[in-house]
Amino acid sequence: MATLILVRHGRSTANTAGLLAGWTPGVALDERGAEQAAALPGRLARVPLAAAVTSPLQRCGETLAPLLAARPGLALHTDERIGECHYGDWSGRKLSELSDEPLMRIVQQHPSAAVFPGGESMRAMQARAVDAVQDWNTRIEEQHGSDALFLMCSHGDIIKSLVADALGMHLDLFQRISVEPCSVTVIRYTPTRPFLLRLGDTGDFAGFVPHDESSAGAAAEKAAEDGGNAVVGGGAGAV
Repeated sequence: MATLILVRHGRSTANTAGLLAGWTPGVALDERGAEQAAALPGRLARVPLAAAVTSPLQRCGETLAPLLAARPGLALHTDERIGECHYGDWSGRKLSELSDEPLMRIVQQHPSAAVFPGGESMRAMQARAVDAVQDWNTRIEEQHGSDALFLMCSHGDIIKSLVADALGMHLDLFQRISVEPCSVTVIRYTPTRPFLLRLGDTGDFAGFVPHDESSAGAAAEKAAEDGGNAVVGGGAGAV
């Protein structure tokens, strides 16, 4: 079957502001995110892509724009099933405030039971994303052969849930996975099992340097990590 290249969108204005964006309209890439997007064509220069599929959200479209400009013939498709988790009433709120919500403990420790008020469950989020990948795997293989590679541009929690599925991990363990903005994760699907070939690859080791807490996003990430928690939505990555 086809090989899937998952790209998380570049760093966004919500990431640096420490906000949980969800489906909030108008969330764009920040300056660093635009730089990450501009570097993506070079990082994937040797990869023959059969097609690209994107979340409908603005930050994903902006991430793929330089790649599409570099490859005018690359077919682009939009699929709402790989759009961000519907965080409902949590959307647009500060992560620092959400850390005090009783639901956050469930999101961190038992996400398969988490249902966002006015939004969706994390199980539903994973299920729709896995369905999308299975559908696109079949479509790409039928049109381009079993050796084809295709790209999906999506979001942190979506990609983490797809990795968990590929590894046969229960969703309750997916908070152990981290994917930074504009990182590349690669999964090769076969008739018997998927193979995880890359996870959160940015080619940049700056993320291991102690955080610069000059932004709200960095401060929220450090606070979460110090408490052993994952950053809901994926975080801002290396600052």
